[in-house]
Amino acid sequence: MTGRGGSETDAAGGPARHLPVLLNEVLHYLAPQPGGIYVDGTFGAGGYTRAILGAAPCRVIAIDRDPNAIRDGQALVAEFDGRLTLVPERFSALDAVVEAQGEPFVDGVVLDIGVSSMQLDEGERGFSFRRDGPLDMRMSQDGPSAADLVAKLSETELANLIYRFGEERRSRAVARAIVEARAQEPIERTLQLADIVAKVVWAKPHEPHPATRTFQALRIAVNDELGELARALEAAERVLKPGGRLVVVTFHSLEDRIVKNFLANRAKVAAGSRHLPAVAGAAPSFTLVARGAVEPGEEERAANPRARSSKLRAAARTAAPAHAGGDLGSLLPPLPALDAPRRR
Repeated sequence: MTGRGGSETDAAGGPARHLPVLLNEVLHYLAPQPGGIYVDGTFGAGGYTRAILGAAPCRVIAIDRDPNAIRDGQALVAEFDGRLTLVPERFSALDAVVEAQGEPFVDGVVLDIGVSSMQLDEGERGFSFRRDGPLDMRMSQDGPSAADLVAKLSETELANLIYRFGEERRSRAVARAIVEARAQEPIERTLQLADIVAKVVWAKPHEPHPATRTFQALRIAVNDELGELARALEAAERVLKPGGRLVVVTFHSLEDRIVKNFLANRAKVAAGSRHLPAVAGAAPSFTLVARGAVEPGEEERAANPRARSSKLRAAARTAAPAHAGGDLGSLLPPLPALDAPRRR
């Protein structure tokens, strides 16, 4: 997967098309070995996959839910002649994909979360607030679109969605403007929505476009991105062999918070509280191999504007059994409700 991120660059900065983010760091922490089997859960344009296959005589099982990525990746499949298998699927099902390939475990999993450079750069996909196209945003190109959400959600539901997933402080004003505009005509184009948002969210020169956070929120909701990430982390835990590496690159705080909390939870030793005796708990299933988040250096930030918000976290699988699933919702701290009383 290459150049995934949650935002677009200003025209002055120029788009950085298909540049793999934190590539050297990904290879360092993934540490591909001869004969190893690795999962690239977010194939995109194949930047990570190509680098992994070039780093060692190994095999890669690559996954992408975008039919365009699967179509365009066939040339890479042919180039590596049997060492690359490309599967059309959601990365939350990566353990099932690996099993279907006849592999009980793998040596590494890499996930590059978010929307790809290709999707942002193609106006007809509906991800971009700078290029006109249908208000779509569906990575898998099926199911409800962003236009459907904008048309059907109530003002309160829109405000909550934009606030929680986009962290937009003026979400109430944006939701109100959308509801007023859709009463006049359907909101079906990207630039149409971007113009509506820009009338109530103001940005200084050189700051992100006023519609950045609203588009992010809709994209996350349309594709269930946070739920997909949470399920993918659990799937990776189940499929990694002892010593196998998990490397995750994120592009905004909501994603990074899920990964950080997941790894902290899986790497900690269970203990009792000061009020209760110690109790037996699940043994740590991961050990951290990168202490804290790894961020791109100044050279990469300058060369690839989409790398500026990226963070990498990495861990190694222990021999302990995978933890019971279903607890990842509690790992993401609840965001404050819009109606929460304001502090004076």
